[in-house]
Amino acid sequence: QVQLVESGGGLVQAGGSLRLSCAASGLTFSNYVMGWFRQAPEKEREFVAAISRNGGRTNYGDSMKGRFTVSRDNAKSMVYLQMNSLKPEDTAVYYCAARLGDILRTDTRSYDYWGQGTQVTVSS
Repeated sequence: QVQLVESGGGLVQAGGSLRLSCAASGLTFSNYVMGWFRQAPEKEREFVAAISRNGGRTNYGDSMKGRFTVSRDNAKSMVYLQMNSLKPEDTAVYYCAARLGDILRTDTRSYDYWGQGTQVTVSS
């Protein structure tokens, strides 16, 4: 049974930082692209970042470039999202997702497994 469990969300002031973590189990982690998505109230789920199987390639949503960094530790089956210079518009539930293969897709339908999400709230 595949499980993705996010942690690290919380309340932070604008300009602050948070580091999200996602622990994966029940799958051969190094076979999967890992992605982060977010969903704000009454909005569609939005691509945040993705990282290739060996961590050598990354991709980011336009509004995250230069502020967010995705990384992974295959030995620990963990993926991370470092978020800096946070803005109120970054407020959302953040989801970790896994996609079999090595193509960095940005659409939700390409991902096979999802976590339950962690809330990030940025106050102004």
